[in-house]
Amino acid sequence: MGASREPHTERSRRVGAWLARAGYHLLTGGGPGVMAAVTEAFVAVTDRRGLAVGVLPADGRRAPGGAEVRPPPGYPNPWVELAIATHLDSLGERSGDERSRNHVNVLSSDVLIFLPGSAGTASEARLAVWYGKPSIAYLDTRADVPGLPDAIPMEPAFARIEAFVRNACARRRGGR
Repeated sequence: MGASREPHTERSRRVGAWLARAGYHLLTGGGPGVMAAVTEAFVAVTDRRGLAVGVLPADGRRAPGGAEVRPPPGYPNPWVELAIATHLDSLGERSGDERSRNHVNVLSSDVLIFLPGSAGTASEARLAVWYGKPSIAYLDTRADVPGLPDAIPMEPAFARIEAFVRNACARRRGGR
């Protein structure tokens, strides 16, 4: 989870490539910025077993007749392999409300890694705490996600991010 405007390329690529090499699936919001950078690095790993999934917001506008719901421009990014379209259109400041796909993103994840971001990222972090999902922030400082809940540990060392994810996934699978 992270910024939609800035890719934070080095950090994002490191996460995406490691998740692919480690055999995990990747779930993002399917858009630009961190979502695109992580997904691009993930799919670049040719011998991976995991799938790149994007849970897409709706753009809030209806096609003539009102039946078709479309994602906003930039969604899905070109590297998403499985796009899950939703009717949920709340983004940014409103991304924690009932019309946000962030609930789907958080509830569908075994563990969440937070990268630098703003209001939407902080919203996802609050939801992760609310739903009791294992979460860690791969940041240099908590200011990289203004409003990041204190309950989410922050770690600048990637080896500790790897260990956290492995441990959380092993607990989820009953130690397997």
